[in-house]
Amino acid sequence: MLTVNAIAAVSATEPLVRTTVERRDLGPHDVLIEIAYAGICHSDIHTVRGEWGKVPYPLTVGHEIVGHVTEVGAEVTKHAAGDRVGVGCMVNSCRECDNCTAGQEQYCLNGNTGTYAAVDRDGTVTQGGYSTHVVVDQDFVLRVPTSIPLEAAAPLLCAGITTYSPLAHWNAGPGKNVAVVGMGGLGHMGVKIAVALGAEVTVLSQTLSKKADGEAFGAQHYYATSDPATFTTLKNSFDLIINTVSAPIDMSAYLGLLRLDGTFVSVGAPPEPLPVQVFSLFNNRRSFAGSSIGGIAETQEMLDFCAERGIAPEVEVIDAGAVNEAYERVLKSDVRYRFVIDIDTLR
Repeated sequence: MLTVNAIAAVSATEPLVRTTVERRDLGPHDVLIEIAYAGICHSDIHTVRGEWGKVPYPLTVGHEIVGHVTEVGAEVTKHAAGDRVGVGCMVNSCRECDNCTAGQEQYCLNGNTGTYAAVDRDGTVTQGGYSTHVVVDQDFVLRVPTSIPLEAAAPLLCAGITTYSPLAHWNAGPGKNVAVVGMGGLGHMGVKIAVALGAEVTVLSQTLSKKADGEAFGAQHYYATSDPATFTTLKNSFDLIINTVSAPIDMSAYLGLLRLDGTFVSVGAPPEPLPVQVFSLFNNRRSFAGSSIGGIAETQEMLDFCAERGIAPEVEVIDAGAVNEAYERVLKSDVRYRFVIDIDTLR
């Protein structure tokens, strides 16, 4: 076993603390990664605060991981020492069910193995990327193109693929009107990717405070959802709406913005249920859907797409000692647009 420095949550109410975690011995198909940067996702905060269910404390979170391979197992063929690599929200799956064999490991019918707070193949609890090293099966390690700075690549492993997957699946592109709800860590990536795919993009944000940013990212239109006139003006306007916020919203009002056969896709995950009035779906034959992350192949596709198009998240790099402050700032929407931990400050 390898003992490495880490940051962990010890309860739902106490600050995160510096500690150590154990990494398994390198197996024949494993890759040892020296982590350079780890992004902070709102999911991390939901998890450590117990908002999404029981938590196996102490827990190290973080599923936006980038770094370099330092060692590989005897049978590894996909990666080599020195490679720039990343790890996202899962580190294994059953690989045998219909969804896994279709390349949709994120929807593994037996449950994929999350990068943290899941039971790993050796029976231990997985510990995430707020640490100096991680051991991952080669099949769940991504190649990070050299044109993407490592610190900017980290949020692509969650925020990037979480927005890319539904945009690609529902065919966002030329001739499609796409709205992105929220302009946070997920939302700003949704805007950048939808624009790069060729869609006409509208941002729906609580206020107009980030309008200049949205336009700089390529959005053609920007509306405040706090203004009731927005929902009248934009009625029956969109082919696709990507909801990135993790807070309750008026579903009937948003569904009313969809045109014929339009789809509202939620990637944000509020702790409370989102009630839907079925009659809101009858009009215009609308659909209400959810989307998780992407499979491994699609995540690599997303990384390559972002590299080719020069797309990267807007990040604020912080020291390991600033994680608790960063959590509070995330909850206040005081970040533009993603915190990334410099893991060198943890060594």
